[in-house]
Amino acid sequence: MDSLRGVITAIVMVSAAVDSIPEVAERIAELDGVSEVYSVAGDVDLVAMVRVRRHEQLHDVIAGRLNKVDGVLATSTLIAFQAYSKHDLEATFSLGLQS
Repeated sequence: MDSLRGVITAIVMVSAAVDSIPEVAERIAELDGVSEVYSVAGDVDLVAMVRVRRHEQLHDVIAGRLNKVDGVLATSTLIAFQAYSKHDLEATFSLGLQS
């Protein structure tokens, strides 16, 4: 997974306005740096996967854009230390990541 070594992954848990969860998810998914968004059951409404090359970009993507999406009520962010998967993550995420 050499191409993922330089990638910083953040898992952003999003509480959204209940009447616009699908629209909020679509707007978040369109943001540069967001690789996917999941609608989930539990304490939050959405989970967004953010993948960037530099820590400074986390601020731009999460605080600068994702938190400002209309309908986002609150977020909580986890930073991943290590990825463990039997899926070919390198092939999945080597396309479209910007330096």
